[in-house]
Parts: sequence; C-alpha cells; structure tokens
Amino acid sequence: MGVTVTPASPADRDDVVALWREAGLTRPWNDPVADFDLALAGPASAVLAALAGGRLAGSVMVGFDGHRGWVYYLAVSLSRRGEGLGRALMQASECWLEQRGCPKIQLMVRADNSDARGFYAALGYDLQDVVTIGRRLGGKA
Repeated sequence: MGVTVTPASPADRDDVVALWREAGLTRPWNDPVADFDLALAGPASAVLAALAGGRLAGSVMVGFDGHRGWVYYLAVSLSRRGEGLGRALMQASECWLEQRGCPKIQLMVRADNSDARGFYAALGYDLQDVVTIGRRLGGKA
C-alpha cells in the first residue's frame, strides 16, 4: 500500500479540510477549520494523516476525553478508496488512544450512512444502545 500514517501539522490544515469536504463530512453548522485547529491545540486530540507518495490520501481526528476515545472526520480520498486506508487510519487511532490508556473507542455515524456503518461493522465495531443528546453553546444555531 505504501502509506504512512503520521500526526498532521498546522501546515496540513487546508489539504485535510479539503479532504473532509470532498468526503462530504462537513456541515454548515460546524467549522472544520476551527475543528482542525482545536484538535491540534492540545495533547488530548490529534489529526492523523495518511500519506501516500508524500501526498495526503486520508485523515482522521482522534481524541481522548479522559473517559472514552472518540473518532471524527475519518476521510479517504475518493480516488484511494478500497485500498485499506480507512482501516489503517482506524488502527492508528486505536493505537493513539491505547498509548494514552483509553479503555474504549466510540464514534458517531449518521443513521442514513449505511456505507460507513458497514465499514465500521467490518472492523468489529458494534452499535451501542445509547441516544445522543446535544445542545449548541454560545448562541450558535
């Protein structure tokens, strides 16, 4: 496969955010640039980049809140799908979390995203019997 997974740097931001947009992961109510910057700002989170031939081919945001590990924005370039990059990024996320003593990894997938749900099921991830409840802070819609 010839892919290296490494922590992203601030210089990678534009390419990573473009990849998230290409993969359809962004939403108008989220600012992916701010999400990227915040993930790189502290030791409890990171953005991992999959590089093939020195070029960005995939990425994932991973974080540990002290109780559970979380994965966001897993994206693989449309031209590189089916090559195992998503699996490599998830393995790297699991390793990143295990190195920090994290006991469990979780992620959220939109209910209508059957492709993503199938991908995670193939990796051994199970549906959890929980309901996500949320509220926006700071007067944001």
